[in-house]
Amino acid sequence: MFYNYVLQSKKDNNWYTGYTDDLRKRIEEHNKGLVYSTSKRRPLTLIYYEACLNEQDVKTREQYLKSG
Repeated sequence: MFYNYVLQSKKDNNWYTGYTDDLRKRIEEHNKGLVYSTSKRRPLTLIYYEACLNEQDVKTREQYLKSG
């Protein structure tokens, strides 16, 4: 399974959208500051996620979510 997810920064209330094949690990990486794009926006809260069966579907859906 692949997952799209949306995190919200408690620091600035902005959202970050991404995808992964290991949701728990990825959120942990974000909150430990291991992801450059969110390292200065911690702490982060998971506010949305969805599962897809293949990687192409999750990439297409991520682009849709980022387009607003």
